[in-house]
Amino acid sequence: MEAVDPNRAFLKDVKRIVIKVGTAVVTQNDGRLALGRLGSLCEQIQALNSQGFEVILVSSGAVGAGRQRLRHRKFVNSMFGEVEKPHVEIDGKACAAVGQNGLMALYDTLFSQLDVTPAQLLVTDNDFKSPEFRNQLTETVISLLSLKVIPIFNENDAVSTRKAPYEDSSGIFWDNDSLAALLSLELKADLLVLLSDVDGLYSGPPSDPKSKLIHTYIKEKLENTITFGDKSRLGRGGMIAKVKAAVYASNGGIPVVITSGFSGDNIVRVLRGQKIGTLFHKDAHTWVSSKELNAREMAISARESSRRLQAISSEERSKILLDIADALEANEKVIINENKADINSAKDFGYETSLIPRLALKPRKVGSLANAIRVIANMEEPIGQILKRTEISDGFILEKMTSPLGVLLVIFESRPEALVQIASLAIRTGNGLLLKGGKEAKRSNAILHKIITSVIPETIGKELITLVTSREQIPQLLKLDDVIDLVIPRGSNKLVSQIKSSTKIPVLGHADGICHVYLDKSADIQMAENIVLDSKTDYPSACNAMETLLLHKDLLQDGIADQLMKDLYTKGINIYGGPKARWLLDLPEASSLHHEYSSIAHTDCIVTEDHKAADAFLRQVDSAVVFHNASTRFSDGFRFGLGAEVGISTSRIHARGPVGVEGLLTTRWIGRGSGQVVDSDKGVVYTHKDLTQ
Repeated sequence: MEAVDPNRAFLKDVKRIVIKVGTAVVTQNDGRLALGRLGSLCEQIQALNSQGFEVILVSSGAVGAGRQRLRHRKFVNSMFGEVEKPHVEIDGKACAAVGQNGLMALYDTLFSQLDVTPAQLLVTDNDFKSPEFRNQLTETVISLLSLKVIPIFNENDAVSTRKAPYEDSSGIFWDNDSLAALLSLELKADLLVLLSDVDGLYSGPPSDPKSKLIHTYIKEKLENTITFGDKSRLGRGGMIAKVKAAVYASNGGIPVVITSGFSGDNIVRVLRGQKIGTLFHKDAHTWVSSKELNAREMAISARESSRRLQAISSEERSKILLDIADALEANEKVIINENKADINSAKDFGYETSLIPRLALKPRKVGSLANAIRVIANMEEPIGQILKRTEISDGFILEKMTSPLGVLLVIFESRPEALVQIASLAIRTGNGLLLKGGKEAKRSNAILHKIITSVIPETIGKELITLVTSREQIPQLLKLDDVIDLVIPRGSNKLVSQIKSSTKIPVLGHADGICHVYLDKSADIQMAENIVLDSKTDYPSACNAMETLLLHKDLLQDGIADQLMKDLYTKGINIYGGPKARWLLDLPEASSLHHEYSSIAHTDCIVTEDHKAADAFLRQVDSAVVFHNASTRFSDGFRFGLGAEVGISTSRIHARGPVGVEGLLTTRWIGRGSGQVVDSDKGVVYTHKDLTQ
């Protein structure tokens, strides 16, 4: 049996149920009544009735069924010439009158076979304007339920005075979905079930494979995030109408479930508390933990906290960082234990061998992270630095100064230390931060986030740094170009490319992380060997590890290439050859020269003693970082003296290479005048004097 949803445990106490069945469920595509589905519905209602439930049915389908019958009757009664005339739509009210008769006759037949008695009640919205009518309606329904009769409601479309558009400010209800919601409130039902032609409410059109079924509707989380598909193929409403009715009823205290009417036992499964369809409940927002706040709330909270962070002094921001460093060292054992749990889970799930070193946090690593934070804390104040000071005119001074970007969304894979580095840089630069780490580091990220936010003062708010725990929230966050100022994806090429194609927010990331080492003909061989081995084997899974070794053709003549390959083979490195090297060195063919192996990036190196060749390489190679006679592994924020990095960018805008404090800042202009006006530049004497010191 399917597991029971703990949030639906209240359903065991349900007694009075309103069930609404839509036109798409009641009728077939051609408008004829769907006998099989109606039979199944009646069987479920009979079973509930016999178990002591009080069931009230609201049924659509009369107009559709009547239209099909009248079209047939019109065809039979028409002369041949009339048949050839253009089709004229039959009046809907006539369809309702004919169809209601047939629909009720069918219900009566089906229920009679199950030894159940139905009763028909036709209403219009004008009826509900009368308090006397409402009281009498309630008395009648309660009387019928006491006799185990099934009341069947439908809007009396044949005599209704309402015209399209059906929903307006004066209407009490405007379709059978809203009628069902109204009745559930009037009759004090314990549950409203809205049967549809789909399994429930989806995040997008149900036909879209990317759409996901929403099991619990939480307005605070989902409002304005759902894309609806087409309306019902036959009825007046559709999913939008059902959601409005469900929200209306649930706000009034009536739980609602939207589910498929095509399954023969969905009503019974709903009452068992099984997780089917979409549940609407007035207390649903309390079932969501603070970690599951909707995307916009998270981003706005981070922005508000960042503004409070910017308002405090540089010394206070530095103290927060120093407290974080101390807290990390004090909790080192807990961090290591949680990290070990992640590593063991990764091994159990069969993750690639190259992932494990990225995931690992060794005791030395926690200490080095703490020290890096202290370096950042003791840096010169980055916010409000005056980059340029200009006298525009006498008494009017303009300053260009550094300023925080605002709110950062950083998505990273595998490396939990990235969370610490990024959070530290965000605090130093006064930015709000939303972090989404990989599921493989879930426990490590959670404990690190908990430790860091525990020392953020309440006057600023722990929402300054929020850990996004649901992958499903990322697409919503990427839509918030009015709140989030920069996205930094830190991971594989695939991740970065996906993010870039999914958002209007500026993206700072490396979409290609290939690192080359070029050995020129004049290279010092021992130096070359050391640089090649270090670039590749010091930390093979790092993005600054060498991927491609380029050799000058002269080095093939004296066995130098053979010696290098031998050294690499000894270290367990697999070697593949490009178009020429594969033949000259008898190597297996490389599938691509643009592959980032990240196993046993954006930085290029030349090893040479020829300074002219080196200068040409440094000037002309268009990479984020270019070295002469140094390992590519130096391409790192900490090694550059930045304290830490949020990533290594190969973008040209807005930062390039290892991105530290400066990469998380922008600029703004501050002008201090003394009453100056432009007035078409009359009488303004521009001095444009540079006052920068």
